[in-house]
Amino acid sequence: MLDKIYVLLVHYPCLGRDQQIIATAVTNVDIHDIARVCRTYNVKKYYMVTNLPAQQEIVRRVVQFWTEGSGIRYNPNRSEALNYVILKPYLEDALEEIERIENQKPVLIFTSAKKRPSSMTYDEGQRLLLTETRPIVLLFGTGWGLPAEVLSLCDYDLEPVRPGGSFNHLSVRSAVSIILDRLIRENY
Repeated sequence: MLDKIYVLLVHYPCLGRDQQIIATAVTNVDIHDIARVCRTYNVKKYYMVTNLPAQQEIVRRVVQFWTEGSGIRYNPNRSEALNYVILKPYLEDALEEIERIENQKPVLIFTSAKKRPSSMTYDEGQRLLLTETRPIVLLFGTGWGLPAEVLSLCDYDLEPVRPGGSFNHLSVRSAVSIILDRLIRENY
């Protein structure tokens, strides 16, 4: 099952500080660092979801530099990792593409810094990854999290990195790294 894990970094729709739906800004380090961790853990693909044309252009330029430009010669490992990045304007576009690739609807798991009564533990998540035959999509939000309309699409929610901690404000790239390690590492 480990060859059917996808990571989606959602920049729209997300919640703003005031809990209104917003689009967040793409960061260069999230493009690079999350692609590198996805490659390290053999995630099938890393989708970046943003509906803003200017933000899409940033992603395209960064990926193109490392996969088609002089970045290939400068750092072949980075080039290999950036080949994992797929840009989509909307979450539905990414999910439809994954369903088309896999010929079945994926299992959706959202991550959050907020503990919920229904949250799945990392041990439960590992078991799910090992037993589930459908593709697994891990959704990571930006800003102040994913809105209820996205959460309602998901099959599971994963407990926070620090479920009992008083401070849960990791960068998304740190959270992706920790979560992938906890879910996958012992299965190699």
